[in-house]
Amino acid sequence: MNANPAIPVPEAESRGFRREMSLFDAMMIVMGAMIGSGIFIVSADIARTVGSPGLLLLVWLITGVVTVIGALSYGELAGMMPHAGGLYVYLREAYSPLVGFLYGWTTFLVIQTGTIAAVGVAFAKFTGLIIPWFSERHILLAVLGLKVSAAQVLAIVSIIVLTYLNMRGLRTGKTIQGFFTVTKTVALSGLILLGFIVGANAAAIKANLAVFWKASWTHMAGGQIASVEPLSGIMVLAAIGAAMVGSLFASDAWYTVTYIAGEVKNPKRNIPLSLVLGAGIVIFLYFLANVAYVVTLPVQGTPEAADVIGRGIQFAQFDRVGTAAAEMIFGGPAAVIMAVLIMIATFGCNNGLILSGARVYYAMAKDGLFFKATGNLNRKSVPGTALVVQCVWASLLCLSGTYSDLLDYVIFAVLIFFVLIVSGIFILRKKRPDAERPYKAWGYPVVPAIYVLVAAAIAVDLLIFKTRYTVPGLLIVLLGIPVYFIRKRSARSAAEPGA
Repeated sequence: MNANPAIPVPEAESRGFRREMSLFDAMMIVMGAMIGSGIFIVSADIARTVGSPGLLLLVWLITGVVTVIGALSYGELAGMMPHAGGLYVYLREAYSPLVGFLYGWTTFLVIQTGTIAAVGVAFAKFTGLIIPWFSERHILLAVLGLKVSAAQVLAIVSIIVLTYLNMRGLRTGKTIQGFFTVTKTVALSGLILLGFIVGANAAAIKANLAVFWKASWTHMAGGQIASVEPLSGIMVLAAIGAAMVGSLFASDAWYTVTYIAGEVKNPKRNIPLSLVLGAGIVIFLYFLANVAYVVTLPVQGTPEAADVIGRGIQFAQFDRVGTAAAEMIFGGPAAVIMAVLIMIATFGCNNGLILSGARVYYAMAKDGLFFKATGNLNRKSVPGTALVVQCVWASLLCLSGTYSDLLDYVIFAVLIFFVLIVSGIFILRKKRPDAERPYKAWGYPVVPAIYVLVAAAIAVDLLIFKTRYTVPGLLIVLLGIPVYFIRKRSARSAAEPGA
């Protein structure tokens, strides 16, 4: 572990990476990685879990506050350690190489690659709405019980194309990111505005006001309502915590800009600013989008209803709340309009995830904790081998069809790492009081402490009420411990004379 309080830039990083990312480019990474398909889908599950318009909006509000406080807190670490690898580096320096490795291990195994796979398949699914040949039902190959659909193939092709483009250099990657992020941000803003102006209807507003704070948890079985549980007292808080799985997933990935800190101009200023501004803008848009949903559609509904009003937000067809709201605005063409918007959103989202994720494996390789070749830069000064390895694993997850389960499993693990990272601010203030901190966490020590307590409370809530997902997620992280020691032993053996 680096014992120097100044935490100098690694020699290889200063030699090879090109600092070509401006503040605007860094913001595009933050915003582009956040805005995918989640904002158009997850509100349905949240509505089923909390049952009321007021609590639906409160879930998004709490998620927003947690995310922005996280961005404000991460800014200190980003300014202090503006190197490739981001969160992996922060955990390594605050705790130990083992803790850093566990984050990097989970990032490679599931967090980053699983998200890339999920976003790639979402892109393919919505392409299939316009070009039916790419439907998930169109099976191209069946081998040993494994069915490969046209949607999975398209998802893999999209990941390969974006990986290839990012191997051509940072300038290509950031140009793609800027174009798609601006396009989808403008489109989302337009949808919100039209929701207020055109989509709002008195019947939906009246229905929502009548049950604005009436909490209930709708339990499903086989696509049908199994039971509706009225909520009060502590169970309301429990439902809010459980519902935040969706909103946290939709708001995730804002921190990926820290992975590319070695390529950002004036990173000590621009990384913290991009975190706060980028995450803040997206969270504001997300909250407004849900307000637009609430004035356009009733929250409560029934799965058997024939129209979007009857199904409500809770039972929007295939959970596509954005499409249901768009139908109230545009009528018949809504499905195609939303499909195009989500295709743009997911393609741009995956570009940011692919671009940034490879830098984590690069940093791990430099510490001897990942495949050695992933620590090399290609002639375009980007970690080409790391991009390829990431592409291969994400593609295999697309084929496995288990990526969505894996993502559910790791939300708990992600929260644990968030708690550790922000707690690292307190640790590093004591371990390295004289280290340069061009930006200091806003509201320290109160605001970071609130973040740690809230994130920990949500994690405990999920551990109690979503055990099916949290225990496997914890096991995925813990599996990294023996892998770490095996890797360290192999590295020592290779370094011994005559090995």
